Amino acid sequence: MSETNVFENSERGIAYTDAHITAYPIEYIAGIDLYNAGEFHAAHDAWEERWMGEGGPQEKLFLQAMIQSAVAFHHLEIGRPGAARRMHQMAKEKFERLGKKVFMSLDLEEYQAQLDCALSWLLGAPDPRELTPPDFSPPKIKLLPEIMEYD
Repeated sequence: MSETNVFENSERGIAYTDAHITAYPIEYIAGIDLYNAGEFHAAHDAWEERWMGEGGPQEKLFLQAMIQSAVAFHHLEIGRPGAARRMHQMAKEKFERLGKKVFMSLDLEEYQAQLDCALSWLLGAPDPRELTPPDFSPPKIKLLPEIMEYD
């Protein structure tokens, strides 16, 4: 990673290394940058480009869950908490079907715990449209150092 990137990422921690850039599809890495910058719709677009391409079934399931988690935050940005809740539930279901603790160097248990913490206020309300969103922080994606095989 260049010194500029390290400096730009120093406040949130470095999200990934040069080894991750080499090992994983550029759309995945670009989506991480966009997501961490709060550009959830753009992150969705980056990951969707890869999802629609040549990835294997586990990668596609993983990317679909990541897309849905990003879309949940996009729906909150545009005032659609009910749709955000549904996207969060759909992402959780796909992560569960994937059945992995870590995939493409992302600690899925930690990421999902952060998602649940950020969106827990949506889950118990009979009608989320009646809720006033509290202050919350979306998860920040930081890959584990180990490079993983994926399909």
